[in-house]
Amino acid sequence: MQLLANDDRYVAATIETEAISLAAGAWLAGKRSAVFCQNSGLGNLINPLSSLNNPFSIPSLLVLGWRGAPGTDDEPQHLLMGKTTREMLALMDVESLILPTDREAMHRCVIKAANIMEVTGKPVALLVHPNSFSTGTKKSDLEQKESAYSQKTDIFDQKKKLTPPARFEALKSILPDLPENAAVIATTGKCGRELFTLSDRPQHFYMVGSMGSASAIGLGVSLCQQNRPVVVLDGDGAALMRLGTMATIGAEAPQNLIHVILDNGAHDSTGGQPTGSQNVDFVQIASAVGYQAAHRCDTLSGLQSALKDALNGKGPHLIHMAIRPGSVNDLGRPTLSPTDVAKRFRQFLTT
Repeated sequence: MQLLANDDRYVAATIETEAISLAAGAWLAGKRSAVFCQNSGLGNLINPLSSLNNPFSIPSLLVLGWRGAPGTDDEPQHLLMGKTTREMLALMDVESLILPTDREAMHRCVIKAANIMEVTGKPVALLVHPNSFSTGTKKSDLEQKESAYSQKTDIFDQKKKLTPPARFEALKSILPDLPENAAVIATTGKCGRELFTLSDRPQHFYMVGSMGSASAIGLGVSLCQQNRPVVVLDGDGAALMRLGTMATIGAEAPQNLIHVILDNGAHDSTGGQPTGSQNVDFVQIASAVGYQAAHRCDTLSGLQSALKDALNGKGPHLIHMAIRPGSVNDLGRPTLSPTDVAKRFRQFLTT
C-alpha cells in the first residue's frame, strides 16, 4: 500500500465506502481506477456494491488483501471474514479472482478482470495473499500533512435568520445559474426526485441508493475533469453519514468542486426523523479540513449569491443552506432506470 501512497494519482479515502464511490465517480468521468483495501473492509463495501454499483451498472476493480484466507494462519478477527470473503462477493454479484504472485500470470489476471468488467458492467475483485507486493518507502509525516494544515478558509455568513425555504424552492432557484457544462450529483432520496421533477437534464446524476456517497462521487468526477464545475447537492443526514469525505475533499482540494448541503435537520425520505444537524457546524468543519471557502445562508438570494461566488472562485467550496422539512405532494421519481442515468451522465461527461 505504501507504493500506492507515494503515487500522485493515489487518493487516501477515509473508509471503503468512500473509496468505491470515488472510483464510481472516476468511471462516470471516463477514467479507470482501482480500489485497494483489506477484505476486513468488505462489510463497508456491501452497501455501495448493492445500491450503487449494481443498479447503475458501474464496474470497479477491487484489490482486496485476503486476510484470514482458508489454510493460512492469521489473527482471530480475520478468520470469519477470510473464510467467507468469496461467498460474500458472490452474493453481491461480484466475481472474484485470486491474484497470482508470478508477474506474467498476475498481468494476465488483471487483463481478465478488465475484460469481465467491460463485458458485464460489474465490479470484479482480485484477492491478494500477504506479501504479494513490495512495501515501498514511506514519505515523512511532515510531507504528508503539510497541505492539510496550510489552508485558510474564507467564511461568508449570509444568514438572515428568517423562515427558510423548502428544498424544492432552493433547487428551483439555482437551476438557472448552473452552467451547461456543470456536472450535478443529487443525493439519494427526495433531493434527486425533486431535481428530476424540476428539470431532467443529461448533466444530472440522480442517486437512488448508497446514502452519503454523493460527495465522494462528486470528488471522483472533479478530480478526473478539472476544467468542469462539479456541484454536489447533499443533505445534512447524508453528509453526517459520510462526514469523513469532507476531510478527503479538503486534502485533495479540487478547485472545481462545489459541495452544497441542504440542511432541514431531518431524514425527509424516511419519515422526518431528526438528524442531529442542529448540533453540527458544517462551515467550521469545512474550515477545519481545508475547504477554500464556506458559505452560510438561509434565503434563496443568499443561496444564489453563494453559488455565483463559488462558480467564479477557486474551490473546494462548501455552501450550507438551511431549508425547512417537507416536500411537494405526489412527488414523482426519475423515469429513467439507474443504468440509463449513469450511461447518459457518463456520455455527457466524456463527449
